[in-house]
Amino acid sequence: MLQQFTDWLIYSVFDFDPASKFGSSINFFVYDTIKIYLLVIVIVAVIAFMRTFLPPRKIKQALGKQKFGLGNLAASILGAVTPFCSCSSIPLFIGFLEAEVPLGIAFSFIITSPLVNEVVFVLMGGTFGWWIAILYAFSGIVLGVIAGLIIGKMNLSKEVLLKFGENKGESLNLNYLPKSIEGKIQFSFQESFKTFKKLWLIIAIGVGIGAGIHGYVPVDFFQQYLGVNSIIAVPIATLIGIPIYAGCSSLVPIVFALVQQGIPLGTALAFMMAVAGLSLPEAIMLKKIISMKLLAIFFGTVAIGIVLIGYLFNAIHV
Repeated sequence: MLQQFTDWLIYSVFDFDPASKFGSSINFFVYDTIKIYLLVIVIVAVIAFMRTFLPPRKIKQALGKQKFGLGNLAASILGAVTPFCSCSSIPLFIGFLEAEVPLGIAFSFIITSPLVNEVVFVLMGGTFGWWIAILYAFSGIVLGVIAGLIIGKMNLSKEVLLKFGENKGESLNLNYLPKSIEGKIQFSFQESFKTFKKLWLIIAIGVGIGAGIHGYVPVDFFQQYLGVNSIIAVPIATLIGIPIYAGCSSLVPIVFALVQQGIPLGTALAFMMAVAGLSLPEAIMLKKIISMKLLAIFFGTVAIGIVLIGYLFNAIHV
């Protein structure tokens, strides 16, 4: 419905040409900006409402006690079944941080969520075969678990810049939580709009960059550079994919076209996963939430994981 509204607004009301690069970019910008704004408001409000019944400290303690990476596995599976792109995953990531979910577990979600979802799984199965789809989904979940565990072990909680609550230590104080349903609802939306006011501009800037790339960078530009048939092809594909912003489901046909042109499947998948999981707009939005140090560790860890997955698929798909 949102896409239909956006198409009507941009192409009918404002009369932009849907075949033009500028019209396509404007449509992308309006659709994704509205979508992410709504996700921030709704998801943060829902999680804030849930927190009024379950104090953050209890959530933190419950998830922090999970042994053998079970908390990270649960977060990665949740990410796999939520059809969010890299930027759309950020509101729920913020909600996890606000609920004081351990940092590594929150990252397990935001890593897996854009990489794996049910739509991509079906498209991969129908395009490349079901064993490839299963291995792809499994690889994405494992990457989320391992990268989340690594980040969680590095004691980086102080690198979270976005602060929650008015008073120092209030997140551990049960007295500030409202008791009535009306109070809980009011508190939830106050928290939601407080977070929205901190992020709305940076979201618009990030999506704007993504929209420009979406409208003006042709697919054959990437086909030219992904055709390198050597051991450095996978890292090159990963680096090329990082600045771009798109969802996996829109990239599967591109991956299929690349493979049809003789590009190894692992190289094409590394490109797709880098586009979906590590985008420049995502980095710009996250910079408001986490420090550059943590952002670099997140991108570096996931990029290395994507490269390894690319090599794995190149080795088994010959």
